[in-house]
Amino acid sequence: MSVNSQFDFTKDYVLEDDRVLLRPIRSLDSAFLETYVVNEPEIWQFSLVAIQQPADLQTYIESAIQSRVDKTAYPFIVFDKLSQTYVGSTRFYDMQLNFATTQLGYTWYSKKVWGTGLNTHCKYLLLQFAFEKMQLQRVELRADNDNKRSIAAMQKIGCTVEGILRSHLPRPNGTRRDSIVLSITKEDWEQKVKLLLQSQLGSMPIN
Repeated sequence: MSVNSQFDFTKDYVLEDDRVLLRPIRSLDSAFLETYVVNEPEIWQFSLVAIQQPADLQTYIESAIQSRVDKTAYPFIVFDKLSQTYVGSTRFYDMQLNFATTQLGYTWYSKKVWGTGLNTHCKYLLLQFAFEKMQLQRVELRADNDNKRSIAAMQKIGCTVEGILRSHLPRPNGTRRDSIVLSITKEDWEQKVKLLLQSQLGSMPIN
């Protein structure tokens, strides 16, 4: 069966466990997330898109939705079941299904859930979906090489560092960033990453 037959961009996929729920982001979701633009500007420090006011967030969301229409990305909003609030967003992007690969990123969360394990729950669900439902062979992740928190989080879930793309992309402030490239392959998932995440979650496989 081809990879393309495993995934339908028009379908609303919902990924959830006992801690989080990820569903496709919608235009009206800006109402749930704009508080983080106003009250937590530091979470956008390493964003490649300047998010300084609610209108910027709305543009960001509309762009994400359009990328789904264009079949290049699939963006989610993240709901924290513990606090019963929406706390961030993430997405599959640069989806090359004919080659069984995708990137996973554009991930950000409210500071209130940093260090709470929420990211591990999200990554488990997303990677399980990518490798077991979509039947992908590779998931790539990138970050600003100065974003040590993000890099540490990716290494914690078992990503392999592949290298640095120097002077890779422009930042909103006019400087250029070096991008670190990490990945997880299907073999990594089956042989170590899935078990590592299950151990970190302290639970049995999530069905």
